[in-house]
Amino acid sequence: MHKVLSDVTGTVWKLEAQVGQTVAEGDTLLIVESMKMEIPVTAPCAGVVQALDVAEGDAVADGQLLALIG
Repeated sequence: MHKVLSDVTGTVWKLEAQVGQTVAEGDTLLIVESMKMEIPVTAPCAGVVQALDVAEGDAVADGQLLALIG
């Protein structure tokens, strides 16, 4: 299982992936808005999205768990 963590403090603007979806390394999983910038959060490896621990509109902190890829 690979953990996907937030690199910034912000708000989840849009989810691009769903649980159960197969993703390739580098695919965008979600977009975080921070200081009026849209920051894509990408898959660190290829696999299947096992969990998304956030929803659109959620506030996230730097280092917070966002998703699991297995």
